[in-house]
Amino acid sequence: MAAKASNPDGTWYAGDIDRLVVTEDEIKQRTAELAKQVAADYADRDGLLLVGVLKGAIMFMADFSRALGLPVALEFMAVSSYGQGATSSGTVRILKDLDGDISGKHVIVIEDIIDSGLTLSWLLKYLASRGPASVEVVALLRKPDAVKVDVPVRYIGFDIPNEFVVGYGLDYAERYRELPYVGVLKPEVYTRA
Repeated sequence: MAAKASNPDGTWYAGDIDRLVVTEDEIKQRTAELAKQVAADYADRDGLLLVGVLKGAIMFMADFSRALGLPVALEFMAVSSYGQGATSSGTVRILKDLDGDISGKHVIVIEDIIDSGLTLSWLLKYLASRGPASVEVVALLRKPDAVKVDVPVRYIGFDIPNEFVVGYGLDYAERYRELPYVGVLKPEVYTRA
């Protein structure tokens, strides 16, 4: 079987993407703006800890942490409320917990997308129970029309339509994460039997 040719711009998925929602350049610019804002807000605080929510936030967290310009520690959690579906189930499971103690630290949760808000609401309560000095959220994307639970999020990159999006860390069935942009996945891709 022949290997697929390398295609770093993701055009092998082009037939699956209906349209772009956020371009690669827009992501770079907004990530830099968010990092500058957070750096100003946290310039006088020690013990800054970024907690990336796996797997979707990995691309955003890497770019954000480099743009931040402050000394930070990195931690990761994996929680699931989607499974293989296109909508949140509302039931949260911890797949990977934090490795270290967060008590007394200023925690910034790095999220790829806020959809219903159910998972993030649960996660914030869970982290608060572990005694951090503070907990804030930096989210690349938010779907205001999908929110079921109002979650206070101080830093938001983009508000987007309530459509199924992939790219820049977001996936469907573990595909599309490596795309450098965020695009709407054609419904026929995720409704195939």
